This record gives sequence, C-alpha cells and structure tokens, in this order.
Amino acid sequence: MNEAILAIAMNLVGALTAPAEATLLFAGDAMMHQAQIDAARMADGAYDYSGCFDAIAPIVGTADYAVVNLETPIGTHNFTGYPCFNAPASYVDALREAGFDLFLTANNHTLDRRDKGLLHTLTVLDSAHVDHIGTYRDKAARAAVLPMVRNINGFKVGFLNYTYGTNGFEVKGDVVVDYIDHDRIDADVRMLREAGAELIAACMHWGEEYVLLPVASERRHADFLRRCGVEMIIGGHPHVVQPLRLASDRYAPGRVTVYSLGNLISNMKTRDTRGGAMAEVRLRRDSVGKAYVDTAFYHLVYTVPPSAAQRNFAVMPIDSVPRQWAERARAFQSALKLAMQRLECEIYRIFSSGMSL
Repeated sequence: MNEAILAIAMNLVGALTAPAEATLLFAGDAMMHQAQIDAARMADGAYDYSGCFDAIAPIVGTADYAVVNLETPIGTHNFTGYPCFNAPASYVDALREAGFDLFLTANNHTLDRRDKGLLHTLTVLDSAHVDHIGTYRDKAARAAVLPMVRNINGFKVGFLNYTYGTNGFEVKGDVVVDYIDHDRIDADVRMLREAGAELIAACMHWGEEYVLLPVASERRHADFLRRCGVEMIIGGHPHVVQPLRLASDRYAPGRVTVYSLGNLISNMKTRDTRGGAMAEVRLRRDSVGKAYVDTAFYHLVYTVPPSAAQRNFAVMPIDSVPRQWAERARAFQSALKLAMQRLECEIYRIFSSGMSL
C-alpha cells in the first residue's frame, strides 16, 4: 500500500514539475502538380524546391512539433502531377528543412504509384530521418511504429493517421494503408493510452473536395473520435479550409476539431484552393498537472506561383503575399470567414437535434 501511495505521489510531482506548455502545428496538403515539378527542374536534371517554404519556416520553426500531409508518392524518375502524383525526393528535403517533423502518408494518393511507390516513399522518409505514419511496409512494420507517442516538451502526445480511400487502387502485396475503420481506430486509441499518451491527435483524410463546410461523413467520424476520447481531430482532403472548433465536452476539458486545413502548397487555381491554413494547437496543464488543449487557431497561408522574382511556387503567410495577389488573398479570407459564420449558425440550429458537429 505504501509503495502504491508513493508511486502516485511521484507521478503527481512529475506532472506538476513538467513543462507548462507545448505547441503543435498541423499543415495541410503538400501537393505536387506538374507546374510545381517543372518550376523546380534545373538545367542538370535535378529538382530544387528551395524557396517554396522559406516564408512560413519561421512559423513552423517556432512549434515544438510540426506535422504535414505528404500528398504524393516519392519516386526516382518520370515525375508527374495530377492525377497520379510522383515527386522527387528533394521535395521531402525541402519540407524537412522548413521544420516539419512528422509526415502523414495515409491519403488518397498514397497508392498512385502502387505498392512500389509506397515502399520507395517510406525509404526516402526513413533516409530523411523524419517521423512518418499512415502507411507501412507490412504488418510487422506497423506494429513497430505504433503506438507512436512523442514526448513534446514534456507532453506525451500520440498520433494516428487514416484515409477514406486510395482512388480505387488496392494494395497488392504486404504493404499496409491505414483506412478509416472505427474498430481499428478504437483499438489504436486504446493502444496509445496504454502506451502513456496524455493527448491524442488523429489526422484524418476525409470529406468532400471543394466544400467549405464539413459534410455528414466528417461529422460522423469526428463524433466517433470524440467518443473515443481523442483531443485533437485534424482533417484534410477537401483542398479548401473548413472551420476549426475549440470546445469542451463531457469527453474532454479541451478539444479541437479541424475539419480541413486545405492545401499547404499546390497549383490549384480557384479562390478557395490557392489558400490554406496551418493550425497551431497549444497544450497546457491544469493545477494538478493534467494535460489539455488550451488554445487553437489558424495561420492562413497562400500559394504564389513563380514570377520574375521567384523561380518556384511559394507558400506565404496571408498578410505577406505580393501586391498583385493581395485582392485574391482577401477574397479567400472573406469566403473562409463566411463559412465560419455559417457553421456557427448551424451549430445553434441543430444543437437540440442530437446531430454531431
């Protein structure tokens, strides 16, 4: 009995003396369209993505841990954009040098180059010495990666990554893609808790493209994740920014739901797809040392195409875009603000119906 009391006391002291705050950053879809490939190609045949992320690197670098969705396989030659992506390894280098720590690989383009492309992507990520999650060489490799719990400035944070599908391509060999499956998710969340995760971030590739508000499937999956106790629900795939909600409920004192971060960088050209968001999530401890999500907010970004002043596509903070793009950036901001207002109205409308947001 005395030993049990001592253990509890030591755990409490450890929690109270742990760092009081940590910052996570989640970025959206790092796309690789043909125009981006062409812009990066050098005379000697190499691909140089320098400058693509310079403007956001200070924001990424201030986070204790930064996450990005790598929405392209990494190949060795015959690099292509949409519809079946295949990017050079130097793209991973550019993202890593910008400060990203964790690369998400469970998305609808992960099998664009079939099993072979998935395997080579994992090899490149391993060679870059970055964390990655969502796809695996085989079941044994998945078991070696999961549960993924990282000590982030004293906070034990678990990570998960799932996709709704892979554009009709199916796994042919031993590779594993983590698809959205509630039974699997429930088991993975339990595994993370058993491994000591204080907080969990589930990064979901879901929803309907180009829709500014979360669709029913997103809400259904988000509600399930909340009931599982997941504190950070981070969505992507629609290629547009959808609202962020920070709230407390009976499952957690602080929880953030990001329905879609939109694109980090791409050659998409519409008002809503050229802009994107990075979600900054700040973690804190309460008076007894329990970790919780304290605040969450968006850093809006905007992709600017090549010009005489810059060779590559470049993603920039929304308030730093060149003058010739300022009006379009403002239109993107206005549309996002309207979507946020519409969601708040919808919350009030359906609150009593029992539906989930």
